[in-house]
Amino acid sequence: MSVELKVPTLGESITEATVSKWLKKVGESFEEDEPLVEIETDKITVEVSAPSAGVLSEIKAQEGKDISIGGVLGLIDDSNRAKPSGKTKASEPEIIAEDPKEKKKEKSKNNLESNLTLSPSVKKILEENNLVADQITPSRDDGRLTKADVMEHMQNQSDNNKESKEEQEEIVPMSKIRRTIATRLKEAQNTAAILTTFNEVDMSEIIEVRESKKEDFMKRYGVKLGFMSFFIKASVMALQEYSAVNAEIRDDTIVYKNHFDIGIAVGTEKGLVVPVLKNADQMTFDEIERQIVELSSKAKKGTLTIDDLSGGTFTISNGGVYGSLLSTPIINPPQSGILGMHNIVKRAIVLGDEIVIRPMMYLAFSYDHRIVDGKESVGFLIKIKEFLENPSKTILGI
Repeated sequence: MSVELKVPTLGESITEATVSKWLKKVGESFEEDEPLVEIETDKITVEVSAPSAGVLSEIKAQEGKDISIGGVLGLIDDSNRAKPSGKTKASEPEIIAEDPKEKKKEKSKNNLESNLTLSPSVKKILEENNLVADQITPSRDDGRLTKADVMEHMQNQSDNNKESKEEQEEIVPMSKIRRTIATRLKEAQNTAAILTTFNEVDMSEIIEVRESKKEDFMKRYGVKLGFMSFFIKASVMALQEYSAVNAEIRDDTIVYKNHFDIGIAVGTEKGLVVPVLKNADQMTFDEIERQIVELSSKAKKGTLTIDDLSGGTFTISNGGVYGSLLSTPIINPPQSGILGMHNIVKRAIVLGDEIVIRPMMYLAFSYDHRIVDGKESVGFLIKIKEFLENPSKTILGI
């Protein structure tokens, strides 16, 4: 009996997906709920599992093909008789035939003296192309080179060079997620008036608080205390004071949002995704850290849901984990702002009248200048800096 393997429902706004990778081949057996194929939308990658044990009898949608929700990906034979044969064709004895080109080379070697007498046209081609006569295989029985032999030799050289160049490159189609990322980023640049302002933050206090509280935090909550939770808290507090950064332009109106859903940019093998911490203003430090771990893990495994990626009023991107010192992040439409974190580097700074060494981080805030004024953008970033440099008082409230 054949069972159809169909594209599952992936969300209200998603009407089609792309087959990215088959995990089983035709004729291979599997158990119930075993992943058979990966499909991807413009937001997520999903593994489609076997509805029953059986054998993959036919692939209806090849890799790279777009297919509608509910479309048939392949057929499964779930009858008891459906078993992969496991038989392989008996290996046949290898027959080594004498290469005719080798015969010609031997003939050429035996008749090198004949090449001492070359036609004027052959000599001219050899000289113009810096070729050696005895390195070209002749076609005549007497071993004498002809113009056609030389031209064929040059054509073969050209083909070999072309193949060598192609081997140095690998051409693969863009995934649906990658195409969507490219489109959305370009649309953001074409639509929004993106401007970036910079500042720097002294991370000494956060590092000290983190070091002194990390063991107790781990024992109490079972999760590590990271830097991102401080930045999320600081961002939410700054957004509450600068409402335009937490707003969006919708047609000819400005929508000010009274909820604070913070997107965290996560890099994966398939591209950048931005899972969202919903109602981050109501979350404690341990709740934030747990959510970050859970969403990051799902992003890397490719198991994020549409709900995980939906919404978002503001985004934070941490290029510092890759060693980035400074960048200009692109906003995530329809949001109006994104905060860029960077690498922490010890630098000499002036504190009062003294030069001291401090662990410093550059902050970059990109915003849509259509809705956020320059004064607001600078004030917003300074507010984040103040919160981060005084975490015990302003963020932890102690």
